[in-house]
Amino acid sequence: MSLPVVAIVGRPNVGKSSLFNRFLKKKLAVVDAEAGVTRDRNYAICDWNGREFRLIDTGGMVPNTRDAMERAILDQSDFAINESDLVLLIVDVQVGLDHTDERLARLLMKSGKNCILIANKVDDSSMEWELYSLNRLGLGDALPISATVGLGVGDVLDEIVARLPEAVEEIDDGETIRVALVGRPNVGKSSFINRLLGEQRLIVSDQAGTTRDAVDTPFELDGKSYVLVDTAGLRRRYKVQENIEFYTNLRADRAIDACHVAVVLVDAVDGFTSQDQRVLAQVMETRRPAVLAINKWDLIEKDTYTADKFSEEIKESLAKYAFVPLIYISALTGKRLAKVMELVQLVHAEHNKRIPTSQLNDLLQKAFGRRKPPAKQGKYIQFNYVTQTEVAPPTFIFFSNRPQMVDKSYLNYLANQLRAEFGFHGSPIRLKCRRK
Repeated sequence: MSLPVVAIVGRPNVGKSSLFNRFLKKKLAVVDAEAGVTRDRNYAICDWNGREFRLIDTGGMVPNTRDAMERAILDQSDFAINESDLVLLIVDVQVGLDHTDERLARLLMKSGKNCILIANKVDDSSMEWELYSLNRLGLGDALPISATVGLGVGDVLDEIVARLPEAVEEIDDGETIRVALVGRPNVGKSSFINRLLGEQRLIVSDQAGTTRDAVDTPFELDGKSYVLVDTAGLRRRYKVQENIEFYTNLRADRAIDACHVAVVLVDAVDGFTSQDQRVLAQVMETRRPAVLAINKWDLIEKDTYTADKFSEEIKESLAKYAFVPLIYISALTGKRLAKVMELVQLVHAEHNKRIPTSQLNDLLQKAFGRRKPPAKQGKYIQFNYVTQTEVAPPTFIFFSNRPQMVDKSYLNYLANQLRAEFGFHGSPIRLKCRRK
């Protein structure tokens, strides 16, 4: 499923990053009183009342500027607007409108994008009369908010969800599996696809960044149908220098949204890096199943214990994702590539697996008997029953007398019990608690 995209734009220091953090309920973007702190685009998945969309925070836009940094920020913001389904233009009512706000409004009207005008820093009702002056921007009535204290943010999120297009479901015949090849630049994603296809379909180069966009390639192996999606290499965001790379990174993210399984490639020569961890975490955050493929294994000097040592190092780094299957391959020689596709079939099946309610409740009784959640404020927590409500990802609802008191550590314990009993190899799972 491809998620709709919402971009937050405005001139410097109007509160874009504060609103971005408020939407996500966590501090991902740097916020400072000094204008111009956000210089590139920051993006994350936002969930409001069960509706998900990809949210982009942009640097402050200054139209017609001659400053090189401001010009780069404007270019990056233009890319974000072009990719978005909905644009939020933020203005600062305490400062009032200036020529920059007016130019931005004209740019947005010219683009034809669906737009919501947001008046930030309305910290009390006495300032709401300032909203009438914003009508001359021609973008309709402004929604008043205070991103700092959260005033009116829920109303804005309601309006966003009401205006967003439906998430695009990829055409699914029930048999074809969309496989996204993801990883850092130059880990061998294009080489992987070319070797499977038996032809030089995609450009391969020693220079990182050759692939600029997500490329779909239909493919069959042993009677199974796939669509292989080659994506641009995902760098740490503060290291991305070229404007076009921001565009391609967003395209890679959307390819992950739309895939059935992600194959995360790691360069064996470089070892398992912190950026590899981030790429895998991003796949899990998007709730897609994954296979971890260690590429260029043919270039490693090996002895009897090399693979075991490498696996142990990865397990220490990825204890949280120990359920993701690991395989050593060579895209250059084709070694174990067919086995990768077998694992893709496995984790896809696990991602769509449904467990009977009777088996789930048998497991719940055993797990509760082995370890009970700690009492809080003198009150004991009991579980009544559990049921699976969704697949892709597998989602389980535990009904309890005090669901708000069930802490994260006990949910992790229940998740581990589910995996120990039923597998779900390579697939993220979701656990929710509700009152009976």
